Amino acid sequence: MGPIFSLADFFRMLRRRAAVIVYVIVLGSILSLWVALNQQHMYDSTEVLQVTRPTIADDLARSTVEGSSARRMQLIEQRLMARGSLLEIIEKFGLYQDQPNLTSTEKVVRLRNAVNITGVAAAREGFTDDGTISVLTISATMPTALQAQQVASEFGRRTIELSVSSRIEQARETLSFFAEKEAALRGQIVVLEDEIASFHAANDVVLPGTVEFRRSEVTAINQGLLDIAREKILIRREADQASATERPATARRLLAEAQEQLETLDAQHTLLSQRKSELEAALQTTPEVQRQLGVYTRQVQALQGELEVVSTRRNEAEVGFRLETSRQGERLTVLEPAGLADYPSTGSRKKKALMGGVASILVALAVAFALELRTPVLRTAKQMERETGLEPVVAIPVLRASSGRGAGLFGRLFSGLRGRGAARRQKTARR
Repeated sequence: MGPIFSLADFFRMLRRRAAVIVYVIVLGSILSLWVALNQQHMYDSTEVLQVTRPTIADDLARSTVEGSSARRMQLIEQRLMARGSLLEIIEKFGLYQDQPNLTSTEKVVRLRNAVNITGVAAAREGFTDDGTISVLTISATMPTALQAQQVASEFGRRTIELSVSSRIEQARETLSFFAEKEAALRGQIVVLEDEIASFHAANDVVLPGTVEFRRSEVTAINQGLLDIAREKILIRREADQASATERPATARRLLAEAQEQLETLDAQHTLLSQRKSELEAALQTTPEVQRQLGVYTRQVQALQGELEVVSTRRNEAEVGFRLETSRQGERLTVLEPAGLADYPSTGSRKKKALMGGVASILVALAVAFALELRTPVLRTAKQMERETGLEPVVAIPVLRASSGRGAGLFGRLFSGLRGRGAARRQKTARR
């Protein structure tokens, strides 16, 4: 139940609470004006970077820098927002020099909150999101337009530099890894070949390439021994025939010649037999030696297979490194440089002061209404009739008189009011 039910009640409340309303309005207006005058204007500047696709298609020359651009931009943002990087920017542009009481940590926090880096995802290809970013927006909010432009441009420049350096570093590390792996495999193969040669020398094992040659040589020696045996048989037959048919002198001469030929053939047979024995001894190996040779062979084949794979990967890494160093891979370009702001991003001081004045008026009215609610007094005849249901006969104004005279007048009016009320009740009862 409130005291304001009509426009007249509202105006009477304004007259009664005029002092409080004026006090609150004046105090609120002064406070609003002070806040508006002490407001710090802020300016925004934005630099837009575009993520450019590789110049050469991945099918022709694949880059070794893997991972989504969103993840790489996130890592770059973390490096940009590091304490050391922010302190370098603050010192470079002389930020917050008008606030000497700020500590380094407070300056870092303010600059970190003043810069915002957001990325716009590229259009999807199919139903999967590959985390590709098409545009990177860097916004800076600073007390002056020049500082906002400088900070946004500096963050954009550092973002591009970090993107280039990180990609080149990753490509270089990839190339170094595969180059070191290839060199290590080649070294292992050389060591294994030396070990195999030492094993062959220690166990008198011929090299795999000479086994077939020696076997063919043994076959040729066997054929030579067979030919010598045939010639010896023919010589003996001729000697026997000469002994039977020729004269003794001729027979002795032929037998002597035959004997010389037989001795020559025997010498050849002995030489070939020795050579055959040597070759057969060289070709003979024990099962343990054969098993170890098989182990060596498998190790060499495994290392050579791994070397082929690593060599292929090293070639790909070298191509990727050349792509990054020549700026042919994915890169960041400035699509829209940061500009000087024409107007501050914060609201105008006049508007804030005006809004504060309007708010002061509303607060003053609210305070006046609250005071009226605290003292619910019936001030008019209509209020009394509305609240109690009784129609007053006489409304007594406030009189500035002595206490005795005022009390007697109030008593006579109250007695008359009681008499008229009783008469009206009797008349109603008769009806």
